[in-house]
Amino acid sequence: MDQIDPHIADLIARGALFGINHSAGKDSQAMTIKLREIIPPDQLVLIHAELPGADWEGLIEHIEANSGGLPLYICRAVKTFMEMVEHRGMFPSPDNRQCTSDLKRGPIEKLVRRILRERGRSLYVNCVGIRAQESSKRAKATTFEFDARNSKAGREWYSWLPIHQMSEAEVWATIHGAGQQGHRAYAAGMRRLSCRFCIMATEEDLQTAGRLDPDGARLYATTERRLDRTMLMPKKGGQRVFLDELFGFAVPTPAA
Repeated sequence: MDQIDPHIADLIARGALFGINHSAGKDSQAMTIKLREIIPPDQLVLIHAELPGADWEGLIEHIEANSGGLPLYICRAVKTFMEMVEHRGMFPSPDNRQCTSDLKRGPIEKLVRRILRERGRSLYVNCVGIRAQESSKRAKATTFEFDARNSKAGREWYSWLPIHQMSEAEVWATIHGAGQQGHRAYAAGMRRLSCRFCIMATEEDLQTAGRLDPDGARLYATTERRLDRTMLMPKKGGQRVFLDELFGFAVPTPAA
């Protein structure tokens, strides 16, 4: 980062704790590299929301291997992704991303409150690796703002998108320039590293994930047919697509 935003410089000077939300994906990795250049290490922590059954293998090991010694805190929701799907009888959607709110954001905020208490701090900056290039919606995201909802009980809480203007090419250049590599799922063909079978994934990424994890592919495809609900939202004006059609195997439709 060539120039530090005055708001960020002031928060650094005031001793704020900066929490890096780290998924082990390329954007989180590049964000960590950039923030380590400008923020004292004792003001940085890594935070990872673990999703058993949905995560790629080796995420935590990958984060630790490229953390530069920063402390890593891990949280986990009381339910898994599939337990949430079964309870609701449907998959989350882009407009109702319960997987993000219940399995990631909620547990992370609870963990951060505990970290602040343990460290005797009240000033916090939540750092997220969202980039404008990813979608038109993310391009419109506010890059820095006061978080009134979490600024309670004496806390002063901010949200910051440090790499919002970085391109994908710049992200990879940052990673390789630091002598690091991305998680091995990228080398296997994945474009994004979210859940193995993500509701926001492209059909190409889902097909790659199905090739890499055929047991998981069959579980998700079978669940779709049993619930008669697709994980992917239909394209505008189009028909819904079941995962077994993408993966190229048949799943018996349950009898009525």
